[in-house]
Amino acid sequence: MGAILLLSCHTAFVPTKAEYNQQRITASLPRDTAMVQLMEPYRDSVTRSMDVVVGIADVDMEKAKPEGALGNFMVDAMLYGARQKFGTHVDAAFTNYGGIRITQLPKGPVTRGKIFELMPFDNLIVLQQVKGEALQQFLDLTAASGGWPVAGLTMQIKDKKAVNVRVGGQPLDPAKTYTIANSDYVANGGDDASVFRNLPQQNKGYLLRDALFDYIQALKAGGKNISAQVENRVTNAQ
Repeated sequence: MGAILLLSCHTAFVPTKAEYNQQRITASLPRDTAMVQLMEPYRDSVTRSMDVVVGIADVDMEKAKPEGALGNFMVDAMLYGARQKFGTHVDAAFTNYGGIRITQLPKGPVTRGKIFELMPFDNLIVLQQVKGEALQQFLDLTAASGGWPVAGLTMQIKDKKAVNVRVGGQPLDPAKTYTIANSDYVANGGDDASVFRNLPQQNKGYLLRDALFDYIQALKAGGKNISAQVENRVTNAQ
């Protein structure tokens, strides 16, 4: 039961007493047969959906720093999906290293469930217009942590800073405005990436995971399998 307080024309419920019987969940609890039977068709449907093969990986793709084939696959999908979904040129795409949730995508059949393992979160792809100066600050952040997956640009890491940055093959211009694709998590300041947090975002409700599926489908339509390799997008300066 609770007492009702009226404050500024709003109703708030303030609990005055709470009672419950606590019972530990153990194997000794009786099985709810009716609930199991109710959920069985849904469980079977989800299992079948997750077991569907969406593509074939030509090679083992690993998660690695400063660059890994698995990260390249993810940001290539982001860049492709962003350009298609937003219908505009996108200079570069990024994903945070911690957002890659498996260490390897093995060679062979790739199921829908495996893509969910790779990206279990409902992170959205957003576009932002950023000055080269701000982009440099962001890349310095990624360099300080050993490197994040990037598409559309190359860079080197020296003394935990991004150096020799080239966007679309051209040197980074601090005064130029670039269109970048990022996850909403990073754009909103996740992983300490606060540099873009106050910048406007274009958001179409497009999941990063859906971009992975769309990219795989596009590769298949072009007669290609899933593949990515280390291309010296991010390297440690000698």
